[in-house]
Amino acid sequence: MRLLIQRVTEARCHIGGQVYSHIGKGLVVLVGIGHDETPEDLTWLTKKLVQLRIFDDEVGVMNRSVMDIEGEIMIVSQFTLHAMTKRGNRPSWINAAPEAISKPLYEEFVAMVEGALGHKVATGSFGADMKIELTNDGPVTIWIDSKSRE
Repeated sequence: MRLLIQRVTEARCHIGGQVYSHIGKGLVVLVGIGHDETPEDLTWLTKKLVQLRIFDDEVGVMNRSVMDIEGEIMIVSQFTLHAMTKRGNRPSWINAAPEAISKPLYEEFVAMVEGALGHKVATGSFGADMKIELTNDGPVTIWIDSKSRE
């Protein structure tokens, strides 16, 4: 499972020209789900996400988590995070899990993050054509892959 995490001052998810969800200061998390995800991947990524210290403390050092600052999270499914670009110029999506596998895992991940935070998170709509508008703060963008726990 892959996460692309962006620290934001605000974000909105638009679907069909309407605002579907929005957040203030916090994290926008794009989630790519592969064929070989396990419950351990979900657990590890949930803990890593909510405890990741990428918000400034009082002296300007990234030492606080989204939980510490009582920030918000928006989680959006994005199968394109599993793009394979090794051959040719057209990406292959063969490593992305099909909807029958990825949608329940996405929903479980959202529920686990909500449980860890103790409140709801904003989401996109799985499989919809979405427009994500955000103000990246820093900019701070972090890539995490549960299969490469560095």
